[in-house]
Amino acid sequence: MMTKQIAIIGGGPAGLMAAEVLSAAGHAVTVYEAMPTFGRKFLLAGKSGLNITHSEDFSKFAARFGSASARLRPALDAFAPDDVRAWAAGLGTETFVGTSGRVFPTVMKASPLLRAWLRRLEAQGVALKTRHRWVGFAENGYRFETPEGPVIVEPDAALVALGGASWPRLGSDAAWVPWLSAKGVEVIDPKPANCGFDVAWSEAFCERFAGGPLKSVSTTSDAGTFQGEFVVSKHGIEGSLVYAHSAALRDRLFAQGQAALTVDLAPGRTPERLARDLARQNAKASFSNRLRKGAGLEGVKAALLRELLPDANRVASEELARLIKALPIPVVRPRPIAEAISSAGGIAWSDLDENYMLKPLPGLFAAGEMLDWEAPTGGYLLTACLATGRAAAQGIEAWLHAR
Repeated sequence: MMTKQIAIIGGGPAGLMAAEVLSAAGHAVTVYEAMPTFGRKFLLAGKSGLNITHSEDFSKFAARFGSASARLRPALDAFAPDDVRAWAAGLGTETFVGTSGRVFPTVMKASPLLRAWLRRLEAQGVALKTRHRWVGFAENGYRFETPEGPVIVEPDAALVALGGASWPRLGSDAAWVPWLSAKGVEVIDPKPANCGFDVAWSEAFCERFAGGPLKSVSTTSDAGTFQGEFVVSKHGIEGSLVYAHSAALRDRLFAQGQAALTVDLAPGRTPERLARDLARQNAKASFSNRLRKGAGLEGVKAALLRELLPDANRVASEELARLIKALPIPVVRPRPIAEAISSAGGIAWSDLDENYMLKPLPGLFAAGEMLDWEAPTGGYLLTACLATGRAAAQGIEAWLHAR
């Protein structure tokens, strides 16, 4: 095949992976990134330890993407977690499996991997252009704003990999939505994913306990039951344990107008044991002492119980034990999408063919978080971005070959 000019719009993991595959095949690839540097969200996500993928059984891994799991499966089959680890090792980044099953670089940073990746791309002839912001379509191409002025690019094929709508200050601002919608592409409205939630705390509780961690708890929603910890914030609740429930809570809120995260404050005790231990406490002792001695609750756990159940000190032992084991925290709304770790919604799968090409716009492909899928934290997001970038690149090759 003759060398073709290919534009990759977006310099995050999906776009860079597509550039790697296409440049290795001999094409002239240019990556256009709006920000001053590449992979800014990738770098921030890896600041405290990059979750590069997850080590759980692959059948479970591939089912973590909700309603999009079946559509993503071919891309994930072709670039599975073990392939991600091998790819990283090829760039000089060894990985290890943490106690949670998450896979991390041994250096616990994203920057060495990204630097090695960009060096490889340059060695393969990829042109890397920063401060080139896509601003819509031209008659036969794509318009960019650059420090030198407007530019129109007319490639043989193009890929958009511009991320979702979370963390807009790092470049994922969903500015592309109206441009694709105007061309007849169906875009599902972006929604926050892996996010915290607002709760109507009292002022006194918020002032005293905001920032306090609820450790060793179990939480339940439509998503299932998970153990771990989360944090009381000035707005509501945050943390990885909340994020595990965020899609279920968000969807129930949108569908029914109300939702609650149910918390077991004493997962190591049965309701029967709690009721017996509480009943044995001296009735003349303070309620705080009875909670501490009878249920092991103090600090933010005890305060949360009293915040959500103001008359807890008057409740019978059996009912109090039941509530300690299943305390509902009513959530009001998700935190704003700009604060979310990721976003749901995006380009509808019905408008993508099997090669990740946009059906209304032949020659334009899409990958990464622009598509309508979501996943929990823990390496799933990054793996799917890499896998869809690779799949879209192969789709571009197939389309060019067919022409």
